[in-house]
Amino acid sequence: MNENGPETNGSNGSTFAIFFASFMTLIAAGVGFGIRTGVLGDWGAQFGFTNLELGRITGGGLVGFGVVILFASLFIDRVGYKPILLIAFILHVLSAVLTLAATPVYNAMGAAATFQCLYWGMFMFAVANGLCEAVINPLVATLYPKQKTHYLNILHAGWPGGLIIGGVFAACFVGGNAFVERLRWEIPMAVFLIPTLIYGVIVVKEKFPESEAKAAGVSFGEMLAQFASPLLIFLLFLHACVGYVELGTDSWISKITESILTGQGLLLFIYASSVMFILRFFAGPIVEKINPVGLLVMSATLGCIGLYMIGSSQAAAMVWISMSIYALGKTFLWPTMLGVVGDRFPKGGALTMGAMGGIGMLSAGLLGGPGIGYKQDYYASQKLESTSEDTYERYAVPEDQKEGFLFLPEIRGLDGQKIGVILDQGGPGKELAATVETLEEAGKENEDVEKLQEWWNETGKPHAEEDKPEVEKASTYGGRMALKWTAVVPLTMAIGYILIALYFRAKGGYKQEVLHGEKPEGEHYTGGVEGPVE
Repeated sequence: MNENGPETNGSNGSTFAIFFASFMTLIAAGVGFGIRTGVLGDWGAQFGFTNLELGRITGGGLVGFGVVILFASLFIDRVGYKPILLIAFILHVLSAVLTLAATPVYNAMGAAATFQCLYWGMFMFAVANGLCEAVINPLVATLYPKQKTHYLNILHAGWPGGLIIGGVFAACFVGGNAFVERLRWEIPMAVFLIPTLIYGVIVVKEKFPESEAKAAGVSFGEMLAQFASPLLIFLLFLHACVGYVELGTDSWISKITESILTGQGLLLFIYASSVMFILRFFAGPIVEKINPVGLLVMSATLGCIGLYMIGSSQAAAMVWISMSIYALGKTFLWPTMLGVVGDRFPKGGALTMGAMGGIGMLSAGLLGGPGIGYKQDYYASQKLESTSEDTYERYAVPEDQKEGFLFLPEIRGLDGQKIGVILDQGGPGKELAATVETLEEAGKENEDVEKLQEWWNETGKPHAEEDKPEVEKASTYGGRMALKWTAVVPLTMAIGYILIALYFRAKGGYKQEVLHGEKPEGEHYTGGVEGPVE
């Protein structure tokens, strides 16, 4: 085993190659997530999904992650690293096949089947990511036992690095404002297969080290006993909030900011990811010098301020400043939360860390993605109905398609296909006309496209001039209000972190619980990098 990271690791193959494969799994996850964020508008326009439905699809890409993280840590020691990474590789490839089948499925079976196709494709992608995450953290800790903080921080920079790559590719080739050329969304969505194939080849080729036995010899019962602590339960609640506000918001932030600053939504997403990427290379030294709970208070406060400012800002410069504040706030939330749990509940081992990661991902998938989508639908439809009832009736979904969220009332959201037609960047109805022409040239028929064309010719087009500005205002208003209400979540977190800080002060200050009776040299605060990426 190699402490300082030379090229080989004895009979276990190349340390660098195995580390690079681990890094590539996060690049693949980030690229897929980043490009998916860019194609949400295309999915809404092509398949007629509401924001709530799109939120549920993106949620499928997080729920699977959460479920896997909750359970995978229970059997990794028995199965080993390599078999699980091979399963993850297969699932990554199959998820691409299922997702890229959406258009032919839509042509053959309609929107309902397409929703299932995209949802389960995202779910399978997330399961693959979850399996990778369950492996690579303990694997890298095994490869670099005395430089865990340094190398795990570098490892986890792969997530925002993938977001940057995916965001740049989406900015160049996705949507009506593509900087280079607009491509069919299937082409950008397939880009994550490149890092997937890279890590797959390495995993097949290399011999992996065996998983180390749990050093402390803590029994499963002792791990479970950690959940009797009120502090851990409270931390789990706060981490559910982290998942909601961070990953849930990331699923929507590009689409929302695009409505605020046309042509700059993906650029803002790339910028925020770049801030996160750079800072994570310095996470270890920063967290070692700052009390983790204090850093969490500061981060949640900045996240709250940033989200509210994005939803309120009018000038372009203020939107960029607001995005900077939000990016600074969200960078350290997830890893530092895991660090606190690792410091205070070392007996929980992989079980407590897995519970934290799992509940964060489940919250993002089940609550964050669809919840923020619902808020957009609620406020956009409310705004449009109040300013022009006629326009609202033309663009709202039918009465029998009303949907609610949790305990919130059912609403008639705005039809994504109709919104896509009126707000087409090439001009109202341009892309629809091109789609109809393509189908006619191919001699094919599509009932949904025909219905949409009929609606446009008879209802939408005659009122396009008066409807477009109202629809634009309503959509932007819905996005702004969704971010403002989402800011309540980090505000709640900040209050919670202050309560935890007061608790530790009453106990004599924040202290690391050491399982073996001595602090690990040079790693007083790890920054919580040994957990699922967010």
